Amino acid sequence: MQLAAAILTMIAGVAACAAYFWATSLILDWIFPSKGLSGAAASRNLRITNAIRPWLFLAPALFALTIYLIYPVVQSVWLSFHDRGGQNFVGARNYNWMINDGEFRQSIFNNFLWLLVVPALSTFFGLIIAALTDRIWWGNIAKTLIFMPMAISFVGAAVIWKFIYDYRAAGSEQIGLLNAIVVAFGGEPQAWITLPFWNNFFLMVILIWIQTGFAMVILSAALRGIPEETIEAAVIDGANGWQIFFKIMVPQIWGTIAVVWTTITILVLKVFDIVLAMTNGQWQSQVLANLMFDWMFRGGGDFGRGASIAVVIMVLVIPIMIWNIRNATKESGGH
Repeated sequence: MQLAAAILTMIAGVAACAAYFWATSLILDWIFPSKGLSGAAASRNLRITNAIRPWLFLAPALFALTIYLIYPVVQSVWLSFHDRGGQNFVGARNYNWMINDGEFRQSIFNNFLWLLVVPALSTFFGLIIAALTDRIWWGNIAKTLIFMPMAISFVGAAVIWKFIYDYRAAGSEQIGLLNAIVVAFGGEPQAWITLPFWNNFFLMVILIWIQTGFAMVILSAALRGIPEETIEAAVIDGANGWQIFFKIMVPQIWGTIAVVWTTITILVLKVFDIVLAMTNGQWQSQVLANLMFDWMFRGGGDFGRGASIAVVIMVLVIPIMIWNIRNATKESGGH
């Protein structure tokens, strides 16, 4: 039933889009007809319809962006200057609270750790795997297996890794893979995700596991786009494999590496699901998005403080996103 409903929804959506484009074009041609008119009038109407028609096609997307993106941004900024109920103006009080709040500072620190580790390791592993799998006959199989975590939701991935990090008291049978390995080598089992500071890195592993496949696919395509002539010239000049990879191949795809890096960075700034499902921000693992959720929807809800945290996340994301778009445009040959 769900599959049938999904198929019917897609068919209805495509039919509605086609009907909208056909109807708007018909109405536009009726208002500004070009047939049966003199040359000057027909030319003028054609210029008008050609100028309006693209905006008619863009109108649904612009409307959706306004409702689901622009309006929430404006509303969040407005709420950040109001009290917990979003009714009384309090100026910068919410931002003053953030600066002096220990949990907010802890969240900023944790987000900074995520920014240092996750984009770097995801991009590095993706690049190395992309280079290695292009040289082996079963490379496509390996790429498929490595990319598979991308098909799992963050919550689903967190559930999988909860079993890996699972802890049972010493002397009990360990069902967690990591503790089972530790015990097998004579060590003591640990409640890994409850270890302050270090638990952040255990949570980061989950996102690295997911995003390595994304980095691998993009960088593999970039590596295949490198002209063979440059590599052949390097081989003739006596360069070894490491020199070819790091001095010939990597510099030629540096723009793509930067795009992958910044794309993962934006994702890291908004990381929420993994922390919520694994620790719920406990044991000093809180991040900005989870803290925003707590203030906005828990403990009675404080729209002012929750919105102010959301504004901070947005301010951190926007410069990276703009740089990413500009770099991607340059990579595609735009100006």
